[in-house]
Amino acid sequence: MTRTRSSQRWLARNARDQYVKRARQEGARSRAIYKLEEIDRRDRLFRAGMTVVDLGAAPGGWSQYVKGRVGDTGRVLALDIQPMEPIVGVDFIEGDFTEQPVLDLLMQRLQGKPVDLVISDMAPNMIGVASVDQARGMTLAELALDFADKALRPGGSLLIKSFQGAGFNEFHLALRRRFEKLVSRKPLASRAESKEVYLLGRGFR
Repeated sequence: MTRTRSSQRWLARNARDQYVKRARQEGARSRAIYKLEEIDRRDRLFRAGMTVVDLGAAPGGWSQYVKGRVGDTGRVLALDIQPMEPIVGVDFIEGDFTEQPVLDLLMQRLQGKPVDLVISDMAPNMIGVASVDQARGMTLAELALDFADKALRPGGSLLIKSFQGAGFNEFHLALRRRFEKLVSRKPLASRAESKEVYLLGRGFR
């Protein structure tokens, strides 16, 4: 099959990407692990024994990093619509987060125990129509926030990927209402041309 020009450009950029090269050298599942690592260094997200839910987990870079940080006494639940190779100590659910039965299963796995931190790197499958892609991205962010409302313990935290554009300001305001502190992070590993930012809410009310 002949590659499109856009796919050729993506492959060429990926080949030059320092974080892609680093992930291969270090055995990381994806370059995204370095976004989380940088935010963690700055904001000290994790401690041993935490319960963390990782939304949009595949291929597993974030879950891989989180499990190493929370240790054997911590718990990591991961979810993605795509399959993910197993990670020792990570409880993975394959399913569509937008479907109620999948959300119900995730809540069942928690067994009524509150979550310390929800992290979400979810993003829609981009179709190249900016307005549609933005709307889909914001829908996923809002669903992740709805889940955090149900699952987080008082004082808990949420780290969530969002895209700047239509609906972003309203979403930012919704987070501010729910958390005592809200900051925005743009890690170095996040490509400069991307509109993604990571919003970190701390102190769930």
